[in-house]
Amino acid sequence: MEELKKNYISSETLKTHDKPGDLWISIQGKVYNVSEWVKTHPGGDLPIMNLAGQDVTDAFIAFHPGSAWKYLEQFQIGYLKDYKISDVSKDYRKLSAEFAKMGYFENKGHGIFMSIICMMFLMSIVVTMVVCSDNVLVHLGSGCLLGVVWMQSGFIGHDSGHYNIMYTPKLNRFMQVLTGNCVTGISIGWWKWTHTAHHIAVNSLDYDPDLQHIPFLAVSPTIFESLTSYFYGRKMTFDSVARFLISYQHLSFYPVMAVARVNLFLQSLLLVTSKRRYPNRPLDFLGLCVFWVWFSLLVSALPNWPERVMYVLASFAVSGIQHVQFCLNHFSANVYVGPPRSIDWFEKQTQGSIDISCSTWMDWFHGGLQFQVEHHLFPRLPRGQLRKISPLVKDLCRKHNLPYMSYSFLEANKRTIRTLRAAAIQARDLANPIPKNLLWEAVNTHG
Repeated sequence: MEELKKNYISSETLKTHDKPGDLWISIQGKVYNVSEWVKTHPGGDLPIMNLAGQDVTDAFIAFHPGSAWKYLEQFQIGYLKDYKISDVSKDYRKLSAEFAKMGYFENKGHGIFMSIICMMFLMSIVVTMVVCSDNVLVHLGSGCLLGVVWMQSGFIGHDSGHYNIMYTPKLNRFMQVLTGNCVTGISIGWWKWTHTAHHIAVNSLDYDPDLQHIPFLAVSPTIFESLTSYFYGRKMTFDSVARFLISYQHLSFYPVMAVARVNLFLQSLLLVTSKRRYPNRPLDFLGLCVFWVWFSLLVSALPNWPERVMYVLASFAVSGIQHVQFCLNHFSANVYVGPPRSIDWFEKQTQGSIDISCSTWMDWFHGGLQFQVEHHLFPRLPRGQLRKISPLVKDLCRKHNLPYMSYSFLEANKRTIRTLRAAAIQARDLANPIPKNLLWEAVNTHG
């Protein structure tokens, strides 16, 4: 301990330790060597890899409960010589501490329990409508209702991925696999991998996977520069196919969202069959198998192929509303290029997130994600607490002259479409056009 007191490390020295095998971070003025810990970090390696070489206090507070602090001491190697705290960070940490004292992080309420009961009830109706009726309209209604079940199950899976909604970690893990893998067919392992990266680097064009949808969607002309995705480790090539599709993305947005679940199925299957190391792969795979068994049996119980196709499309289209909701929270917010910086954690979260204003009776429809700014600042906070803290977050943003964007569901849709249209026009009008494919030439032939 005496040696640690004498070991003062400058911010410039800290910055040099940001590469695989040499990862240092600073938390509240103490410097830690987490080069080995990154291999077993419960949140995966990406958060540490993206934030290494800097002070990560705000991010650590956001994602870790108080019980995590005791594990830090074993990694400490010294103190940060020029440790400073911005006024915004001081207020953010103070607010987080106040929420902890008031028990907000532990008080989950009855919302999750009611959602689970509701989901089970709706699922039983979905099956009954298929098995006990020969009416095509009843089957169509079942497909639409299944889409609603997927939406609500997705919200529960999201909650369980951020904090313990059950009494024990094992039960919480079970709920993650049940609501994610078994009910919706989406790998909870894939979701954690991408969603954590999204929270850490919200709206970074090259670090946030939730903005990397080439060739179908682009929220900024900057993507046309064929940026490298540091999440996927590949170049996001803006070629002739991407240009054609993005040029009409404001028109294709809702149709794409209606079938976006196909991509989630594909991404989940690619992860569980890949060589990438991640925890609980066998359980992840088993959960996906459960989904495909019951979903295939349900669809096969329908009398003919036209009804089966109708059923699948209806369920996909309704659940596509949730994909639209995700996009509304970020697509028209500020974007940037480069890695996330913990020094402006609060600022980046508020600038890259948008709330959806609605009445309390519509909270079930949005699953708590209508308070996206609050959720990004305090991701461990149960959804039932988000409306309560919203005025406090708004006041803090006003105090530090930071944006607090909140729009109605309709207005948020309009803003998203305007953002996509602006990028679409830029895609058409770029100087030095890239070689066009035959489809582009055919659609854009003049004379």
